Amino acid sequence: MNNGFIKKFNFLLTNKDKNSLLFLLLMSLFLSVIETISLASIVPFISMASNHEIINNNEYLFKIYSFLEFKNTEKFIIAFGVFLIIFYVFKAVYTVFFTYRLNKFTFDKYAYLSNILYTKNLLMSYSEFTNENSAKHSKVINHEIYQLSLLIQNTLNFLSEILIIILLYSILIYVDFTMTFILTIILGLKILAIKLTISKKIKQKGIERAELQEKMFKIVNETFNNFKVIKLLVNTNFLKNKFSKINKDFSKVFIANNVFQIIPKNTLETVGISLLIIMVIYVVNNENSQNLIPIISIYALALYRTLPAINRVITAYNNITFLTVSLDIVYNMMKKKNIAEGRDKLEFKESIQMKNIKFGYKDNTLFKDFNLEIKKNQKIAFIGESGSGKSTLIDLLCGVYKPDFGSIYIDEVKLNDCNMISWREKIGYIPQEIYLFDGSVVENITFGREYSEKKMIDVLKQVNILDTLKEKNGLNTLVGEGGVHLSGGQKQRIGIARALYGDPDILVLDEATSALDTNTEKAIMNEIYKVSKNKTLMIIAHRLSTIERCDTKIDVGCLNK
Repeated sequence: MNNGFIKKFNFLLTNKDKNSLLFLLLMSLFLSVIETISLASIVPFISMASNHEIINNNEYLFKIYSFLEFKNTEKFIIAFGVFLIIFYVFKAVYTVFFTYRLNKFTFDKYAYLSNILYTKNLLMSYSEFTNENSAKHSKVINHEIYQLSLLIQNTLNFLSEILIIILLYSILIYVDFTMTFILTIILGLKILAIKLTISKKIKQKGIERAELQEKMFKIVNETFNNFKVIKLLVNTNFLKNKFSKINKDFSKVFIANNVFQIIPKNTLETVGISLLIIMVIYVVNNENSQNLIPIISIYALALYRTLPAINRVITAYNNITFLTVSLDIVYNMMKKKNIAEGRDKLEFKESIQMKNIKFGYKDNTLFKDFNLEIKKNQKIAFIGESGSGKSTLIDLLCGVYKPDFGSIYIDEVKLNDCNMISWREKIGYIPQEIYLFDGSVVENITFGREYSEKKMIDVLKQVNILDTLKEKNGLNTLVGEGGVHLSGGQKQRIGIARALYGDPDILVLDEATSALDTNTEKAIMNEIYKVSKNKTLMIIAHRLSTIERCDTKIDVGCLNK
């Protein structure tokens, strides 16, 4: 855990988190003390039970015996045994409570970071969002933050077990410094060898895991978002083979990681037990073997508790190494700054003006010194060849994209980040592909906005779909994922109703009827012209019949030359 790790870890923690973390570390320290006492108390109890005279001969036991005014060694031993039972019950309860607090901290942090990153993604600019694969963002929110929560948990376990080892080693140093020093050197060298070999391989596997998981999210998203096309292509072997290879490589990463994780445990246990056996052999061949047996007993108990603790430290360290890439990914996403957009008052009573607009994608400049004025309540159609910039122009007018140079004015007020939300609230956008989630008609139209039954019925009447819904389940009719339970025309009407529900000043149709048959398109366009009588209407369409009632028709390609 280097400075970079600590810096990133610290960045993701709030002041409340740091206080909770400090409390957990204090709880961990107390748990370490309890663990040490539980270990140190077993040997004297067994010794007293086998030889009552030890009570009188041991300075510390005799002081306790005298202070509590015991007159009978048997009663003292029974009382000591009862105390140990109560102590171990307390230790068990405390350990469960500590585990609960540890997991609560870990997964509360998981929920908090998920919410923050989901919100940050919602607040991304559209251009920034389109420059990255959506699978990347899904993977971070759905998986990397969970991995990060495991990293936090392993870090806390690492620190907790370190404290236990320090206290246990303190006892061993007190018992026999030389023997403990030799034991520490041998185990320390072994741990160092593990860190330089196994841990390095585990870190590499962690990087591979993150890369493969992003590829897996990407192919799954692409498959389900283009399911109809895939079904029509018939041959799905290409996708199956691609997914199978990624899945196989992903499995190999976890197999390797899990194998690497158990190597330190088995190696250390072998070394530790071998050392203990060597110590016993030494005692057997020593003239003072009777005096050394208590010391060996303490070492046996200490190793019994210390070796698992060391194993858990190494396991936690290796898990931290494996999961550190998740910390890097979440940290980098959290560091990204979102542009704050506000609701400063913005009136639209006269016109929208685009002045000296320059905009393009990388090396492809679509607009240069572009100027346009749209009057309030004007019905305007944008036409032109594919790629001429019609949809981009609409996106600029709606504030989805921001000009590289130049400005957009609403009634002489410059459109900027401070009034951007107010501007977008005045726009009802109807795309070609209407996004409908698996819910009711009401849920899909309100889309999180305040529900008004009167307003809902009004917009459904306006788009001529209310009677159709009454034949089903009324306002509670379920549309299915992607609107699968509705016809194309019905989906489009729901999309128009969603746009009208906010009572916008402007209606925007971005090829909204191009996928419909001629009769359905004509019916829907009649409804749109009717409801937009006192609204500004902007239309992108290829069919002349769609835009024949527009006041103005602008060939974007010609205007931009």
